[in-house]
Amino acid sequence: MADGTTATCPLCGAPSTSDTLAEAAWLGGDVVARLISQNPQWKREDGTCPACVQSALLQTLLERGDDALHDGIQSVWPLDAEAAFGALPTPLRLHADPRYTGRGVTLALLDSGFYPHPGLIRPVNRIRAWVNAVVEPVLEIRFGPNEVPAWPGWDDAHSSKWHGLMTSTVAAGNGWLSHGLYSGLARDADLVLVRVRDERGRITNDNIVRALRWLLGHGPTLRVRVVSMSVAGDPLAHMEDRNPVDEAVAALVAKNITVIAAAGNDGERRLVPPATAPEAITVGGLDDKNTFSHAELEIWHSNYGLSTDGMLKPELVAPSMWVVAPILPGTDVAMEADRLFERRAHGPLGDPEVDGRIAELKLITPHYQLVGGTSFAAPIVASAVACMLEANPKLAPHQIRDILISSALPVAGASMERQGAGALDPGQAVSLALREQHGPLEGRPMSPQVTPGGIEFLLHDHRARKVQVLGSWDGWRTAHEAEEVEPGIWQSHRPSLPSGLYTYKFLIDGTRWLNDPSNPRKSPDTFGGLNSVLGC
Repeated sequence: MADGTTATCPLCGAPSTSDTLAEAAWLGGDVVARLISQNPQWKREDGTCPACVQSALLQTLLERGDDALHDGIQSVWPLDAEAAFGALPTPLRLHADPRYTGRGVTLALLDSGFYPHPGLIRPVNRIRAWVNAVVEPVLEIRFGPNEVPAWPGWDDAHSSKWHGLMTSTVAAGNGWLSHGLYSGLARDADLVLVRVRDERGRITNDNIVRALRWLLGHGPTLRVRVVSMSVAGDPLAHMEDRNPVDEAVAALVAKNITVIAAAGNDGERRLVPPATAPEAITVGGLDDKNTFSHAELEIWHSNYGLSTDGMLKPELVAPSMWVVAPILPGTDVAMEADRLFERRAHGPLGDPEVDGRIAELKLITPHYQLVGGTSFAAPIVASAVACMLEANPKLAPHQIRDILISSALPVAGASMERQGAGALDPGQAVSLALREQHGPLEGRPMSPQVTPGGIEFLLHDHRARKVQVLGSWDGWRTAHEAEEVEPGIWQSHRPSLPSGLYTYKFLIDGTRWLNDPSNPRKSPDTFGGLNSVLGC
């Protein structure tokens, strides 16, 4: 019985609690079937720990991705009845480098309102400040890492809190209510949350400007390096005119703060501030079909056009579908989600009424749901920037822009005005950040390098004490030792291979597997992760 008592996972023997083990009872039928096939003596009511659940889940989802996510899942809402636990975690699907999580970087978000979700404040509070930029003078409340943050109306379950809850956790949530599975790329970044929606429900250019000017004055003391704006202000009467929003964005960029703006969701050749600001990096939408395969990418119906000085917008695109974010506690959706998953846990698998309603509400677990729009594409890019800055804190906004553009993946069949440079690739962006001026890999080639004399592998990892390379070329039997050629820089050489495709990984300190962060070519392993692919 689930009562919070100490328990042991029946599959792997890891210590847990009865409540945590019981979460396996509301998994989707395909994941339960996989667990039973791998463990014939196991029953759903036995429960299992988050690690076993996540391994089975990711294996299931990666198999779907390998088959272009099977015919049952469409590229538009609604989802099919297998929606529960039906989305790949953002870091996995975007091939992010798991070693960089935005630590030491503060990310500011402008939105309608916010909620102090457990994914932002546990096990330590990462919300450094809450700011109300609607009033004059601006109201600010600052918090320490050991405080429980609260601000006026934080717990009223008002719909205005929903949007900011989503954007902040998509960027920097640590997946607390999913045991770390549904985290953002910058899950260790600090946050400044800036409200710009007034009591009448409006987000005006004046409110946006007031927020940006506050950040100009106070952001540096809070170590703000990135600002993400998933808001739309007032349309401009004359697009060719510079305006206060543009000027405020330009002032932040001049202060070494990178600014990201959402393009909008109407699919029109039309932009409104702050997406029109020339110095902002404007982000459009992408449908990656909930797979890790670059071949599946399609442009989403986001806005596009020109900045106020005639620059093409957006600069790049990022996932605007199949994005997992928390449900706002206390709302009708949250209460219905609890009831639905309780019925799934204690009822027959595949109940069409329960599964149909779960799909209709786009629920993933009792605590998470799928969301969509460039409102979520922008903070994903902002979170990638936070990881880039962790890798190389000396990056300037113009270097960040150049890296994002040069590392983006062109989307086949889409016009440049719709996609800009293409789809965000966080792993490659971090890899290039490490090689940019003042980066630890400055001047070094990407890994792997195939030459007539053999194959060179390169990895930057200051925490490693030993690095080896293993691969499918000999059935993963032989570990090729890497040499630490400079502090934190590991290099390995192996002889040439016959023509063909091979998979490989780094093994760090004999315990930690890592696919090659510099290599964008990936394929699923059999453990819910990815291998790197080498072509000879």
